[in-house]
Amino acid sequence: MTTASGRLFDSFFAGGFECSSHRRHDGRRLDLLAATGHDRHARADYAAMRAHGLRTVRDGLRWHLIEPAAGRRDWSSFLPMLQAATDEGLQPVWDLCHYGWPDDVDIWRPAFVDRFAAFAGAVARLVREHSEAVPIYCAVNEISYWSWAGGDQARMNPMAQGRGLELKHQLVRAAIAAIEAVREADPRARFVQVDPVVQVAAQSPGDEEEAAALCRVQHDGWLMLSGDLWPGLGGDPSYLDLLGVNYYSDNQWFLHGGAIPPGHPAYRPFRDILADVALRHGRPVFIAETGAEGPQRAPWLRYVCGEVAAAREAGVDVQGLCLYPVLDYPGWVDERHCETGLLGLADSAGRRPVHHDLDRELAEQQARFGEPRAWPAMDRAP
Repeated sequence: MTTASGRLFDSFFAGGFECSSHRRHDGRRLDLLAATGHDRHARADYAAMRAHGLRTVRDGLRWHLIEPAAGRRDWSSFLPMLQAATDEGLQPVWDLCHYGWPDDVDIWRPAFVDRFAAFAGAVARLVREHSEAVPIYCAVNEISYWSWAGGDQARMNPMAQGRGLELKHQLVRAAIAAIEAVREADPRARFVQVDPVVQVAAQSPGDEEEAAALCRVQHDGWLMLSGDLWPGLGGDPSYLDLLGVNYYSDNQWFLHGGAIPPGHPAYRPFRDILADVALRHGRPVFIAETGAEGPQRAPWLRYVCGEVAAAREAGVDVQGLCLYPVLDYPGWVDERHCETGLLGLADSAGRRPVHHDLDRELAEQQARFGEPRAWPAMDRAP
């Protein structure tokens, strides 16, 4: 399917910290790094990742806190996280824009692209000053999903309807400009382009084409970045570095119906979805988000790892798998306690309870994929 491109990540299994910072449909801004306590306990959280053999992490910057006004930047919300990751010898994948942006910027205007590019370049310069490691970034998280949720469904900022394609174009422009700015500051930088992968099945005769169209559109963000679709946006194959695919138990559904459960005749094996993505785009694949809630956490990881193993055996270049979110978190809409993590809520000292069923499953899968849980002290950054 794809040729092996060399290992990019320090560990095959990664831990992902929920870092959404968008405004909800009611106008309230979320800040999941604060809500989970990760911004206060980053050092303890990173040490816990290390203890569980997760040497790579997904994490994010909060643009709205760092740059509340053009030309004025305060790095105090990010520098402690950057330093802690360096001290613990971890490899971060930094999200530059995870749904949120400063309130004084209009996302629909050209100035949004310019402002974001300047911010991205400043981040890259700062990271290079504080770390000698090759940096990895996700410029704009989930371009296709964000365009649908914020541009068509008014579920999150910019709370629009019927403007999804317009928003997708704008986010692609912003991602391209950010990549260029980062590469100018640090040509070594690598990039993960993250979006969900889905499967939509028809239930009624005559719905097949609509269902197929929804399956095709999931690729549009990647095709725009590569220049294969809407080339006037400035896309180029060099912007499609590594594909980050997000996959959960509800990523397959019937058109005009509910979720398709695994094992149903209409359920498409995840291994086939991975093969399709890799073949279509000719890039390595990273499972950038996957997880389940409650008692399904361990069984879901077992299923996904089995599918990943099968895909790799078939020649698909899957570079890693990120447990996401790796911490329990308060739900976006109702702030309920979502028990999704390997680790739970932190106490005042930053200690978090471990979900033992998921931890045991993770250890078994790490052994299956040849991942040592413990790594030598001499391998740790000073």
